[in-house]
Amino acid sequence: MSLTYLSYLKVDELLRLQKLQSHPEEHDEMLFIIIHQTYELWFKQVLHEVELLRNQLEFGETWSAIKTMRRILVIMKTLVGQTDILETMTPLSFNQFRKFLQNSSGFQSVQFRELEILCGLRTKRMISVHETGSDAYNTIISRMDEPIIWESFVNYLQKRGYPAPMPKRVNDNGLVFNPSDELQQVLVEVMQKDNEAALLCELLVDFDEGMQEWRYRHVKMVERTIGTKKGSGGSDGVEYLKSTLHHHMFPDLWAIRTQF
Repeated sequence: MSLTYLSYLKVDELLRLQKLQSHPEEHDEMLFIIIHQTYELWFKQVLHEVELLRNQLEFGETWSAIKTMRRILVIMKTLVGQTDILETMTPLSFNQFRKFLQNSSGFQSVQFRELEILCGLRTKRMISVHETGSDAYNTIISRMDEPIIWESFVNYLQKRGYPAPMPKRVNDNGLVFNPSDELQQVLVEVMQKDNEAALLCELLVDFDEGMQEWRYRHVKMVERTIGTKKGSGGSDGVEYLKSTLHHHMFPDLWAIRTQF
């Protein structure tokens, strides 16, 4: 049987994945499911790109890494844009089916936790919301042993001859490494003398900013939908989400802004 559009993309299977839980079925639950399934697909693609990016940085492939970073940034803009669609759902519409969600929560998104981990972030709750030994638990634990983006970038700088000290993982909560004055001085030199590496620095700042923008839009979307209620999975809802705002993934790149 020859390959077709439908068979290649598994369209029939894909369109059967939207299983509404509300009884009777609430119209907006379909939108809610499709938006979040689409988020997960984009998270999968971002992880795919980040894995490539780390390899490109490790091998010193500047322009390939730049190309990959630009793709990641466009995807991040798409993630932010999808929030506009979800905000067409009113609080009343969401609450018509919210009780059917039981203990499900966006905090249980394994792929977003994987992305945070590869960006250098850690929280105990990343692990605690999943049963020990489950596939989700094992996936998150295994990611923690992998190189983070910043480590790969420092490795890239070292390959270009810069005396960039490799950050040490010293924190179990939040960002695993602390800002480094020594590394910042190297980054200032990079920005002043190395246009190619400097472009990569700015793209990393764009990515950091893009993650913060997505978090902010997500917070405001949740706030306008459920106010200050608890999250569906028992989380602190908006208050927890607000606590994740304005956390830099690459603080050294932000710190050097004052030195120009």
